[in-house]
Amino acid sequence: MKRIGLYPGTFDPVTLGHIDVISRARKLVDHLIIGVAGNEAKGPLFSLEERVALLQAEVDDLGDGDGGAGTIAIDAFDNLLMQYASDLGADVIFRGLRAVSDFEYEFQMVSMNRALNDRIETVFLMAEPEHQAIASRLVKEIARLDGDVSAFVTPAVNEALIARYKQGI
Repeated sequence: MKRIGLYPGTFDPVTLGHIDVISRARKLVDHLIIGVAGNEAKGPLFSLEERVALLQAEVDDLGDGDGGAGTIAIDAFDNLLMQYASDLGADVIFRGLRAVSDFEYEFQMVSMNRALNDRIETVFLMAEPEHQAIASRLVKEIARLDGDVSAFVTPAVNEALIARYKQGI
């Protein structure tokens, strides 16, 4: 039986922390779907299409599911996470953790999600120590103020951030 995992997020922008979680999560399932949430209420810097494209480029660089790692697909969604996961036939939802504050929020989410669908498990993956402080929100703030975020994102994402903020957005 093929195990399907889902790693949801807004990925605005995708960071090295996200890529770390993706690389590790794909080793635990046969097929990993990265679900990019529309979440317009958060006022994303990049459109849904741009976020999907940036992620796709990064995932393409990870290669095919060799060495025991599952395949990866990217998809966009704008409905309830548990409904989306159920529609995909996901067995597990992966969530990244950086700090205790993340855990408190995620703990509440898991409790609600289990009440909605207790068939789907949630697995938390800690970011590697060098990526634990990276947050998309902080990356955007540093880039907006013309700071160097190259240690937190890939070169392609760095270029996209520079270009976006040069547009005066």
